[in-house]
Amino acid sequence: MTTPGTALRRASAVGLALAAGLTTALAAAPAAPAATHKPADAAPTAGLGRYYQQRPHWQGCARGTDDETGRALDAAGARCADVTVPLDYSKPRGRTITVAVSRLKATDTRNRIGSLLINPGGPGGPGLGIGLLVRPTMKETGARYDLIGMDPRFTGRSTPLDCGLSSGPGLLSAGPDRAGFDRQTARAKDVAQRCRTTNGPLLPHVTTRNTARDIDVVRSVLGERKISYLGFSYGTYLGTAYTQMFPKRYDRVVLDSALDPDRYNPRLLKGADAENEKAYDDWARWTAARDSTYGLGRTRAQVRATLDDVIAASAREPLTVGTAPDVFRLDNSQVPALLFTELADETEPARASLAEHMALLARAAEGRPTTLPPAFAALMRSVFTPAGSPVASAQTAILCGDVAAPRDPETYWRDIENGRTAHPLFAPLTESITPCAFWDRPREAPVRVTHDTPALIVASTGDPRVPYTNSATLHDRLPSSRLLTLDGANQHVNYAAYGNTCIDSTVNSYLATGRLPARDRTCAK
Repeated sequence: MTTPGTALRRASAVGLALAAGLTTALAAAPAAPAATHKPADAAPTAGLGRYYQQRPHWQGCARGTDDETGRALDAAGARCADVTVPLDYSKPRGRTITVAVSRLKATDTRNRIGSLLINPGGPGGPGLGIGLLVRPTMKETGARYDLIGMDPRFTGRSTPLDCGLSSGPGLLSAGPDRAGFDRQTARAKDVAQRCRTTNGPLLPHVTTRNTARDIDVVRSVLGERKISYLGFSYGTYLGTAYTQMFPKRYDRVVLDSALDPDRYNPRLLKGADAENEKAYDDWARWTAARDSTYGLGRTRAQVRATLDDVIAASAREPLTVGTAPDVFRLDNSQVPALLFTELADETEPARASLAEHMALLARAAEGRPTTLPPAFAALMRSVFTPAGSPVASAQTAILCGDVAAPRDPETYWRDIENGRTAHPLFAPLTESITPCAFWDRPREAPVRVTHDTPALIVASTGDPRVPYTNSATLHDRLPSSRLLTLDGANQHVNYAAYGNTCIDSTVNSYLATGRLPARDRTCAK
């Protein structure tokens, strides 16, 4: 079952699957109506005026009968446009690219607040349809905003970047031995070389800083003096980048499952093993209580032992799952990756989906035929086949283009070995090598916090993708921010996804009024 919440979480985790002083809240200044286009201000840098002052050509969003996102946007009354931006902001007269945006206009025009740009994370996740997923949770507050979706540069409908990779985004496990690690090292080196060969001139410009610059162009094109922002997962780093680079051009800012900018790097999942172990244990207990449905074991330990056996079977011979045309051969680098990918969500539908998928793999390990649910087949196509190459290419280029990674493969091997005893399943995933080890070094410095931002930071204490300490640290660095905590949940992405009334109503109140909570708040699971 795909609900708005599950769709939002998938968008946010497509590959990654990353005590404040009390001050006054951000003032809520109404934005100008969007009915008449008027560029919001002059370009901040010489030569960028033609980008900031362009007029968007709004049109229908659907591109063909199989464009589900476009058709859904059209049905909701949204309009789409391509915004032209420079490939290299230091050379505004040089090559240009386009960024695709959607606008779901406010219906409560009398009380319109402005535009709210929403980013689902990734990195590399398209965001054109994200407003459709968030608007139901926003309730009457959503009617007061123009909800803006955006495919960041080189994702979705924006100017494409495709390295011609054989698989999609996400980590693969290095497995139990050096041979598996060496295979992943060779794969990472090949990905870097393919991207350099196919898209070398573009790669230096596929960065979070440039996406933040694109957002500011979009803000002006929309006719807004300031823009509000809602970001999930990696989208919180993008939001932090925007507020730091353009400190006078944002209104209300919500950062859900926030990354600490000082810890942001290509090894986003390093150090998250304990949170993933807890999420795995809790899911295994849930599944054990439903053994009559899934048949994976009657206790937590039995469920984990069953899946250990499945991984061991895939090491001896790849598992064959599915029926034509969706038949996949999964080895012991891929089976752990599937388990890991679906552990970031502890809602009942998500837990049931993971249990169903693991039960299918258990049957395949016994040599029994399996039929894949459409959503599971789609997930595996996006992760394990060339269909996922565009997302993987963009995600890799962003991570590698933002912050340099360790170059020596032995660094990663040592980290895997050091973590293997305590975390034999997760350390070979979270500590493994990535293409960034073989990438050209970034041209710009990473984003650092130098300005206070009165943002609302939302976090779960058991987040298995971005440990809670990231949000707490960012909160410390932003004295005017407030931290909204979901206590006791193993959840990545909370607002509009988990279904917690306390979380959703607090975010909605802030977006509606512009007033942050008087103090940090904790919501019960």
